[in-house]
Amino acid sequence: MNQFSPRKPRGYLLVFVLIATLSFAAKCKSNQSARHELHVYAASSLTDVFQDLEKVFEDRYPDINLLVSFAGSQVLRLQIEQGATADVFASANRNHMKALMGADRLEESWVFARNELALIVPKDNPAKIDTFTDLPRAARLVIGTQNVPVGEYTRVALRRVADEFGNDFDSVVLGRVVSQESNVRLVRAKVEFGEADAAIVYRTDSISSKSVRSIPIPPRCNVRIDYTIGLLRGTPNRSQALKWISFVSSDTGRDVLASHGFLVSR
Repeated sequence: MNQFSPRKPRGYLLVFVLIATLSFAAKCKSNQSARHELHVYAASSLTDVFQDLEKVFEDRYPDINLLVSFAGSQVLRLQIEQGATADVFASANRNHMKALMGADRLEESWVFARNELALIVPKDNPAKIDTFTDLPRAARLVIGTQNVPVGEYTRVALRRVADEFGNDFDSVVLGRVVSQESNVRLVRAKVEFGEADAAIVYRTDSISSKSVRSIPIPPRCNVRIDYTIGLLRGTPNRSQALKWISFVSSDTGRDVLASHGFLVSR
Protein backbone atom coordinates (compact mmCIF):
# COMPACT_ATOMS: atom_id res chain seq x y z
CA MET A 1 0.00 0.00 0.00
CA ASN A 2 1.45 3.29 -1.10
CA GLN A 3 1.46 6.03 1.42
CA PHE A 4 2.15 9.67 0.63
CA SER A 5 3.62 11.99 3.18
CA PRO A 6 1.50 15.13 3.58
CA ARG A 7 4.68 17.17 4.00
CA LYS A 8 6.17 16.39 0.61
CA PRO A 9 3.75 18.43 -1.54
CA ARG A 10 4.06 21.32 0.89
CA GLY A 11 7.83 21.19 0.51
CA TYR A 12 7.59 21.29 -3.27
CA LEU A 13 5.09 24.16 -3.06
CA LEU A 14 7.40 26.11 -0.77
CA VAL A 15 10.34 25.63 -3.14
CA PHE A 16 8.19 26.72 -6.10
CA VAL A 17 6.99 29.85 -4.33
CA LEU A 18 10.55 30.73 -3.28
CA ILE A 19 11.88 30.32 -6.82
CA ALA A 20 9.03 32.41 -8.25
CA THR A 21 9.60 35.15 -5.67
CA LEU A 22 13.33 35.30 -6.32
CA SER A 23 12.72 35.35 -10.06
CA PHE A 24 10.23 38.22 -9.73
CA ALA A 25 12.59 40.19 -7.47
CA ALA A 26 15.46 39.67 -9.89
CA LYS A 27 13.28 40.86 -12.77
CA CYS A 28 12.21 43.97 -10.84
CA LYS A 29 15.82 44.75 -9.95
CA SER A 30 16.82 44.29 -13.58
CA ASN A 31 14.06 46.65 -14.73
CA GLN A 32 15.09 49.26 -12.17
CA SER A 33 18.73 49.06 -13.15
CA ALA A 34 17.72 49.47 -16.79
CA ARG A 35 16.08 52.86 -16.02
CA HIS A 36 18.16 55.93 -16.79
CA GLU A 37 18.64 58.22 -13.81
CA LEU A 38 18.27 61.84 -14.86
CA HIS A 39 19.51 64.43 -12.35
CA VAL A 40 17.66 67.75 -12.51
CA TYR A 41 18.64 70.76 -10.38
CA ALA A 42 15.77 73.25 -10.05
CA ALA A 43 15.06 76.52 -8.26
CA SER A 44 13.03 76.07 -5.07
CA SER A 45 10.14 78.11 -6.52
CA LEU A 46 9.64 75.29 -9.05
CA THR A 47 9.10 72.62 -6.37
CA ASP A 48 5.35 72.13 -6.71
CA VAL A 49 5.10 72.40 -10.48
CA PHE A 50 8.14 70.20 -11.19
CA GLN A 51 6.81 67.51 -8.84
CA ASP A 52 3.58 67.46 -10.84
CA LEU A 53 5.47 67.45 -14.14
CA GLU A 54 7.68 64.61 -12.88
CA LYS A 55 4.68 62.31 -12.41
CA VAL A 56 3.39 62.89 -15.93
CA PHE A 57 6.87 62.64 -17.46
CA GLU A 58 7.71 59.30 -15.80
CA ASP A 59 4.37 57.87 -16.92
CA ARG A 60 5.24 58.87 -20.46
CA TYR A 61 8.88 57.70 -20.23
CA PRO A 62 8.95 54.74 -17.80
CA ASP A 63 12.60 54.06 -18.69
CA ILE A 64 13.67 57.36 -17.10
CA ASN A 65 13.93 57.90 -13.34
CA LEU A 66 13.83 61.63 -12.68
CA LEU A 67 15.81 62.76 -9.63
CA VAL A 68 15.08 66.42 -8.87
CA SER A 69 17.00 68.50 -6.32
CA PHE A 70 15.49 71.83 -5.23
CA ALA A 71 17.35 74.77 -3.68
CA GLY A 72 18.11 78.42 -4.33
CA SER A 73 19.41 78.98 -7.86
CA GLN A 74 22.68 80.38 -6.53
CA VAL A 75 23.26 77.28 -4.34
CA LEU A 76 22.62 74.92 -7.26
CA ARG A 77 24.90 76.90 -9.55
CA LEU A 78 27.71 76.70 -6.97
CA GLN A 79 27.21 72.94 -6.61
CA ILE A 80 27.39 72.49 -10.38
CA GLU A 81 30.53 74.61 -10.58
CA GLN A 82 32.08 72.36 -7.93
CA GLY A 83 31.35 69.24 -9.95
CA ALA A 84 27.95 68.05 -8.69
CA THR A 85 26.24 65.40 -10.80
CA ALA A 86 23.58 67.21 -12.79
CA ASP A 87 22.16 66.77 -16.27
CA VAL A 88 19.69 69.68 -16.37
CA PHE A 89 19.55 73.00 -14.49
CA ALA A 90 16.42 75.16 -14.17
CA SER A 91 17.11 78.62 -12.75
CA ALA A 92 14.99 81.56 -11.59
CA ASN A 93 17.71 83.98 -12.70
CA ARG A 94 19.43 84.21 -16.08
CA ASN A 95 22.67 85.41 -14.52
CA HIS A 96 23.37 81.97 -13.07
CA MET A 97 22.89 80.43 -16.50
CA LYS A 98 25.24 83.00 -18.02
CA ALA A 99 27.87 82.22 -15.40
CA LEU A 100 27.70 78.48 -16.12
CA MET A 101 27.83 79.17 -19.84
CA GLY A 102 30.90 81.34 -19.33
CA ALA A 103 32.53 78.54 -17.32
CA ASP A 104 31.80 76.11 -20.19
CA ARG A 105 29.57 74.01 -17.91
CA LEU A 106 26.40 74.64 -19.89
CA GLU A 107 25.70 73.62 -23.47
CA GLU A 108 22.54 75.64 -24.13
CA SER A 109 19.57 77.18 -22.30
CA TRP A 110 16.00 78.20 -23.02
CA VAL A 111 13.33 80.38 -21.36
CA PHE A 112 10.36 78.13 -20.49
CA ALA A 113 8.24 80.25 -18.11
CA ARG A 114 7.92 83.64 -16.48
CA ASN A 115 6.88 84.91 -13.07
CA GLU A 116 6.56 88.11 -11.05
CA LEU A 117 6.67 89.26 -7.44
CA ALA A 118 3.87 89.54 -4.89
CA LEU A 119 3.53 90.74 -1.32
CA ILE A 120 2.15 88.25 1.20
CA VAL A 121 0.73 88.80 4.68
CA PRO A 122 -0.79 86.43 7.27
CA LYS A 123 -4.50 85.70 6.94
CA ASP A 124 -5.29 87.83 10.01
CA ASN A 125 -3.04 90.62 8.67
CA PRO A 126 -1.98 92.13 12.04
CA ALA A 127 -0.14 95.05 10.43
CA LYS A 128 -3.25 96.03 8.41
CA ILE A 129 -1.42 96.01 5.08
CA ASP A 130 -3.95 96.30 2.24
CA THR A 131 -1.79 97.63 -0.60
CA PHE A 132 1.88 97.44 -1.46
CA THR A 133 2.35 101.07 -0.45
CA ASP A 134 1.23 100.10 3.08
CA LEU A 135 4.38 98.01 3.45
CA PRO A 136 6.10 100.50 5.84
CA ARG A 137 3.43 99.50 8.39
CA ALA A 138 5.10 96.10 8.76
CA ALA A 139 7.16 95.78 11.93
CA ARG A 140 8.60 92.47 10.74
CA LEU A 141 9.41 92.07 7.05
CA VAL A 142 11.16 89.06 5.52
CA ILE A 143 12.88 89.05 2.13
CA GLY A 144 15.48 87.00 0.27
CA THR A 145 19.18 87.64 0.67
CA GLN A 146 20.75 89.90 -1.91
CA ASN A 147 22.52 87.06 -3.75
CA VAL A 148 19.39 84.93 -4.31
CA PRO A 149 17.06 85.70 -7.23
CA VAL A 150 13.98 86.58 -5.17
CA GLY A 151 16.09 88.91 -3.00
CA GLU A 152 17.66 90.60 -5.99
CA TYR A 153 14.27 91.10 -7.68
CA THR A 154 12.77 92.42 -4.43
CA ARG A 155 15.36 95.18 -4.21
CA VAL A 156 14.72 96.16 -7.85
CA ALA A 157 10.98 96.41 -7.16
CA LEU A 158 11.53 98.50 -4.02
CA ARG A 159 13.72 100.95 -5.94
CA ARG A 160 11.02 101.27 -8.61
CA VAL A 161 8.36 101.94 -5.96
CA ALA A 162 10.64 104.55 -4.38
CA ASP A 163 10.91 106.32 -7.73
CA GLU A 164 7.13 106.21 -8.03
CA PHE A 165 5.95 106.99 -4.47
CA GLY A 166 8.87 108.61 -2.70
CA ASN A 167 12.65 108.45 -2.56
CA ASP A 168 12.77 107.06 0.97
CA PHE A 169 10.28 104.19 0.44
CA ASP A 170 12.91 101.52 -0.18
CA SER A 171 15.12 102.60 2.73
CA VAL A 172 12.16 102.72 5.12
CA VAL A 173 10.94 99.27 4.02
CA LEU A 174 14.41 97.72 4.20
CA GLY A 175 14.62 99.09 7.72
CA ARG A 176 11.71 96.82 8.63
CA VAL A 177 13.55 93.66 7.53
CA VAL A 178 14.06 91.22 10.40
CA SER A 179 15.24 88.22 8.39
CA GLN A 180 16.79 87.47 5.01
CA GLU A 181 16.42 83.93 3.68
CA SER A 182 18.35 81.83 1.15
CA ASN A 183 15.34 80.78 -0.95
CA VAL A 184 11.76 81.85 -1.56
CA ARG A 185 10.17 78.90 0.29
CA LEU A 186 11.96 79.92 3.48
CA VAL A 187 10.77 83.51 2.98
CA ARG A 188 7.15 82.35 2.65
CA ALA A 189 7.42 80.03 5.65
CA LYS A 190 8.15 82.95 7.97
CA VAL A 191 4.71 84.39 7.19
CA GLU A 192 3.00 80.99 7.29
CA PHE A 193 4.36 80.36 10.80
CA GLY A 194 3.41 83.83 12.05
CA GLU A 195 6.99 85.03 12.36
CA ALA A 196 6.55 88.00 10.00
CA ASP A 197 3.98 90.68 9.21
CA ALA A 198 4.82 90.54 5.51
CA ALA A 199 7.20 89.08 2.95
CA ILE A 200 7.96 89.45 -0.74
CA VAL A 201 7.87 86.25 -2.77
CA TYR A 202 7.08 85.06 -6.28
CA ARG A 203 3.43 85.31 -7.28
CA THR A 204 3.30 81.54 -7.81
CA ASP A 205 4.42 80.95 -4.22
CA SER A 206 1.83 83.42 -2.94
CA ILE A 207 -1.10 81.64 -4.61
CA SER A 208 0.02 78.10 -3.75
CA SER A 209 -0.22 78.66 0.02
CA LYS A 210 -3.54 78.58 1.89
CA SER A 211 -1.94 80.20 4.93
CA VAL A 212 -1.21 83.63 3.43
CA ARG A 213 -3.01 86.46 1.70
CA SER A 214 -1.53 87.79 -1.53
CA ILE A 215 -1.30 91.49 -2.32
CA PRO A 216 -0.28 92.53 -5.85
CA ILE A 217 2.61 94.84 -6.60
CA PRO A 218 1.81 97.70 -9.02
CA PRO A 219 2.62 96.41 -12.53
CA ARG A 220 4.85 99.37 -13.35
CA CYS A 221 6.97 98.55 -10.28
CA ASN A 222 6.98 94.77 -10.56
CA VAL A 223 9.73 92.65 -12.09
CA ARG A 224 9.38 90.18 -14.94
CA ILE A 225 11.24 87.01 -14.05
CA ASP A 226 12.48 84.62 -16.73
CA TYR A 227 12.89 80.95 -15.83
CA THR A 228 15.53 79.24 -17.93
CA ILE A 229 16.32 75.57 -18.33
CA GLY A 230 19.71 74.38 -19.54
CA LEU A 231 21.53 71.26 -20.66
CA LEU A 232 24.76 70.62 -18.78
CA ARG A 233 27.79 70.07 -20.98
CA GLY A 234 29.17 66.55 -21.04
CA THR A 235 26.13 64.86 -19.54
CA PRO A 236 26.06 61.10 -20.28
CA ASN A 237 22.27 61.32 -20.38
CA ARG A 238 21.94 63.88 -23.15
CA SER A 239 19.02 62.27 -25.01
CA GLN A 240 17.04 61.78 -21.78
CA ALA A 241 17.82 65.35 -20.66
CA LEU A 242 16.53 66.74 -23.96
CA LYS A 243 13.33 64.73 -23.54
CA TRP A 244 12.73 66.38 -20.16
CA ILE A 245 13.53 69.85 -21.49
CA SER A 246 11.21 69.33 -24.48
CA PHE A 247 8.48 68.00 -22.21
CA VAL A 248 8.63 71.02 -19.89
CA SER A 249 8.20 73.29 -22.93
CA SER A 250 5.50 71.15 -24.58
CA ASP A 251 1.77 71.90 -24.58
CA THR A 252 1.34 69.52 -21.64
CA GLY A 253 4.20 71.16 -19.75
CA ARG A 254 2.86 74.65 -20.39
CA ASP A 255 -0.61 73.62 -19.20
CA VAL A 256 0.83 72.34 -15.90
CA LEU A 257 3.00 75.45 -15.49
CA ALA A 258 -0.01 77.71 -16.14
CA SER A 259 -2.11 75.78 -13.61
CA HIS A 260 0.49 76.73 -10.98
CA GLY A 261 0.33 80.41 -11.93
CA PHE A 262 3.40 80.66 -14.17
CA LEU A 263 3.23 82.81 -17.28
CA VAL A 264 3.84 80.81 -20.46
CA SER A 265 3.86 81.51 -24.18
CA ARG A 266 1.04 80.03 -26.23
